[in-house]
Amino acid sequence: MSGNRRGFVLILSAPSGAGKSTLAQYLVKNYTDIVNSISTTTREPRPGEKHGEHYFYIKKEQFQKEIENSSFLEWAEVFGNYYGTSKAVVEETLAKGTDIILDIDWQGARLIRKSLPKEDVVSVSIVPPSLKELRLRLEGRGQDSSETIDKRMNQASEEMSHWREFDYLVINDNIEEGKADLLAIVRAERLTRDRMASQIEKITSGF
Repeated sequence: MSGNRRGFVLILSAPSGAGKSTLAQYLVKNYTDIVNSISTTTREPRPGEKHGEHYFYIKKEQFQKEIENSSFLEWAEVFGNYYGTSKAVVEETLAKGTDIILDIDWQGARLIRKSLPKEDVVSVSIVPPSLKELRLRLEGRGQDSSETIDKRMNQASEEMSHWREFDYLVINDNIEEGKADLLAIVRAERLTRDRMASQIEKITSGF
């Protein structure tokens, strides 16, 4: 239950193929007051993806206008496409006491930390058990060419080199253990003194 607490942004940062999407979906299914942020992107939808559910798909020209209007908390160019997080949507979600998951890279995480109060952000770096295993996962998806996989592997090394910038680290070797670790992080963060303060004050106000 969210009570009167303010929600927090849960940053999940990981190389492509590390399993962050599966972990995020698990959290959303287990909590009624945690949602996935729907990013805006200029890339084409993948098979099965829907506008407004997985991403907001727009043209590059429109994305540029949103940048000029300072509509994004953060935005980045990845493999020739743009991705951004809506400032208005995030603030509205937190104000309702709902936590919001941001699936972004280390650069986006830096920008979010600069754009929002420290107490509003919890960051988690999710890493694979090895780079060899990561390549096997990417190849097993059958979605990308060998050239794209090589680019993703190079990006993965860069992403994981910034692990010291995150509040928590989850090595996603076993998916069930990964789910349990992430669930523990959310539960612990919701029980911090500052987030519980308004509820405890109500309880103790009669003393």
